[in-house]
Amino acid sequence: MTEPIKMQRSSRDPEQARTRLEQWLAATLGAEAKPSVADLESTEANGMSSDTMLFRASWTDAEGRHDERLVARVAPDQADVPVFPTYDLQGQFDTIRTVAELTLAPVPRMWWCETDPAPMGAPFFVMSRVDGIVPPDVMPYTFGGNWLYDATPEEQRTLQTSTVDAIAMLHDISEPAKRFGFLEKSVSGDSHLQRHVANTRAWYDMVAREGAPSALVERGFDWLTDNWPKHEGPTVLSWGDSRIGNVLYQDFVPAALLDWEMAGLGPAELDIGWIVYAHQVFQSLATMLELPGMPQFMQPAEVAAQYESRRGYAVRDLRFFMVYAAIQWGIVFLRTGARRAHFGEQKMPANPEDLIHNKMHLETLLSELDGI
Repeated sequence: MTEPIKMQRSSRDPEQARTRLEQWLAATLGAEAKPSVADLESTEANGMSSDTMLFRASWTDAEGRHDERLVARVAPDQADVPVFPTYDLQGQFDTIRTVAELTLAPVPRMWWCETDPAPMGAPFFVMSRVDGIVPPDVMPYTFGGNWLYDATPEEQRTLQTSTVDAIAMLHDISEPAKRFGFLEKSVSGDSHLQRHVANTRAWYDMVAREGAPSALVERGFDWLTDNWPKHEGPTVLSWGDSRIGNVLYQDFVPAALLDWEMAGLGPAELDIGWIVYAHQVFQSLATMLELPGMPQFMQPAEVAAQYESRRGYAVRDLRFFMVYAAIQWGIVFLRTGARRAHFGEQKMPANPEDLIHNKMHLETLLSELDGI
């Protein structure tokens, strides 16, 4: 099997980061806590947005001596070509903590959130580390030679169904606009979906201004306008980046839902369209390389039926939401490609659109699949 490509995400020095974390813990907990930080390392996990640091921390409090395996999610340095225009670490922290309070959805335990950029150079939060395995992105799990590809059909179905169930738990939360009002997009629009798309368009405009425009992505936004759902559906808490590559699994069941940078408010189809589309991208890449892939996995109609069975809500306009997911994937690829060029891992192409790895798939969605 081809070795995974390692992509640099940050220019932060690990030892300096360890020292700064230890100093921050002392200031946060008090010198009498005698905190120490050890075994700090970055991760080669799938996430490509925030910096993720794994470490072990020890301290003393009223409960006694702690020795915890922790994860710090740190907003990227602006000089490192961040994927998103802004990073609301407090919003992510509050979202995950509220989900844990209100549901049985598997999320990590949240410890602290620091909004002052001074201690680490950027805001960050700390959560417990959860054991589990993740379907690989690089190389994609559909290419073979990994635990999910080699699983039995029954195990793959268990993973699919249990992941849809976990998403449904998020969508079960009542009064999401009230409980998660801090996720509201500060752009114009008469509905949560309109504001969601307008916020994504503003994100793309930033990427284009900074040297990575795409006529295809702009065509996609025009398509959304021309094919807007007649009925947007009830508002739910949307995880945002709801794909299996952002889940830690134990025995094919989610142990932790990760990566909440794209959390927001909108129709349930935001998450259903995203999880289906994410698999279709990887399946299409396998097909292009004449690999069998996993064509039976995450089929749109089956995922929609599983979701409806779980919540009693019929998924509508799935093609619209898959196109919207494809557009957002395209913007991510434009930005991560620019970052790879920034770190000298590749040359910036003359046509930035060549950075969009799902380009052919987005073109296909815009012109075909009318039956979805």
